[in-house]
Parts: sequence; C-alpha cells; structure tokens
Amino acid sequence: MMLVPSLISLAVASLAFCLSVNTTEEIVKVAATVLAAFCVILSVIFAPWMVKLALLAIPFLSQKLNPA
Repeated sequence: MMLVPSLISLAVASLAFCLSVNTTEEIVKVAATVLAAFCVILSVIFAPWMVKLALLAIPFLSQKLNPA
C-alpha cells in the first residue's frame, strides 16, 4: 500500500534531479536539488520495511565482500 507514494516521490525526485543537472540558472538548480533530496527522503519513509532493510544491508554486504 505504501509502494505507490514511494514510487511517486521517487519519480518527482528523478525529474527534479534531471532539472537540476540540465538547467543553467543557479536558483533553479538549488531549488531542484533541495526538492530532489526531500523527495528521496520521503520515498525512503514511505518504502516498505523490506526495502529499508535492503538499503541498510547493502553497505554492510559490500564492505564484507570487498575488504579494503
């Protein structure tokens, strides 16, 4: 049930990120970057707990597989 708001927020974040990369105006670039960051945070909040667990486990697994 929470997957739809998460996907909508992620889509808005993707569009805002593309806008911030392709624009030349500084104010628009800053506003789009802030909007993208806010939407990514919202998409993580709205994500199901399995997705959150996977996001948390990925850094630990990659560190275990590639010791530096």
